[in-house]
Amino acid sequence: MTYKPNFQYTAKIVNNLTQIASAREVILNAYLIPKWEVSLRREALIKNAHHSTSIEGNPLSLEDVSELAAGRKVMTTRKARNEVLNYLNVLQHIDDYSKDRTIRESDVLKMHKALTKETLDREEDSGRYRDRQVAVVNSSTGEVVFMPPETTEVPKLMNNLLEWLNSEESQNVNPVLVAGMTHYELVRIHPFIDGNGRTARALATLILYLRGFDTKRFFTLDDYYDSDRRSYYRVLKSVDPTTIDITDWLAYFTDGVVVSLTRVKERILKLSSEKLKKDKKGQIALTERQMKIIEQININGRITIGEMTEMFGISRQAALKEVSKLVDLDVVKLVGKGRGAHYVII
Repeated sequence: MTYKPNFQYTAKIVNNLTQIASAREVILNAYLIPKWEVSLRREALIKNAHHSTSIEGNPLSLEDVSELAAGRKVMTTRKARNEVLNYLNVLQHIDDYSKDRTIRESDVLKMHKALTKETLDREEDSGRYRDRQVAVVNSSTGEVVFMPPETTEVPKLMNNLLEWLNSEESQNVNPVLVAGMTHYELVRIHPFIDGNGRTARALATLILYLRGFDTKRFFTLDDYYDSDRRSYYRVLKSVDPTTIDITDWLAYFTDGVVVSLTRVKERILKLSSEKLKKDKKGQIALTERQMKIIEQININGRITIGEMTEMFGISRQAALKEVSKLVDLDVVKLVGKGRGAHYVII
């Protein structure tokens, strides 16, 4: 085994890990009924798929991705649609890419094949290491901004990474750092013709799941990086190619985890309000329609009576009856009057 991550524990990284641990405890121990857990997991799935594909230039909006996840059609290119559907599929079956909590070469190749199905210029490049040299080029200037290792080095470098990832040494490192290290190293090796970033981020998600960090799959880690893609690529490229010191990258990576988990924590604290904690679980049973109402507000930020009638094919009176229970539980509230009236999460 020749791969050994080169980094230093800095005050920034240690502080981030402390905040991450604190937020994670709140999230995993919060009072939530099972149906709400399903809703939060679906929201995380949609956001992860949107942001991870968006980083690499996919044009679909968060609403478009939500529509695709619901099985509806969206007007876009075949490639854009398949990139999103593939990512959704991989995240939904993330535990299929490991046996006995070990991540093997065959698992990584299987993951890449699933992520890039019917999206590459040459289908034979899907699920296999690159057989030719590639370069990362600035699309605006034509400048080569990164030249990955030679093609012949890829199998050995990937073997070294996976050997370390499955080692006892790796097991003793904080799982967030392991996810960040693996993310960077896979992007550096650039083992595939295309889809390296998506594979790196999906692999990081798998690591956090396998190591018990995100057992409920509530976390959305890619929105932070997508919100400022220039910084994401700048930090990736700033690593010295000679020393491969990834300290600054890990500080940035853990910054993103802090921001993302804080957002999830705040959402969950709203859902597990003091009033709901005092109620018995059997008294908070919600209908499927009420759960979908919450889910839509989570995704779009609001919902109207008209949107509910269209969503469920019911009358305005029936829609009002469904949402009234959520108002009584102090889960949602009415904002505005007349045509502008809509409901939001409290």
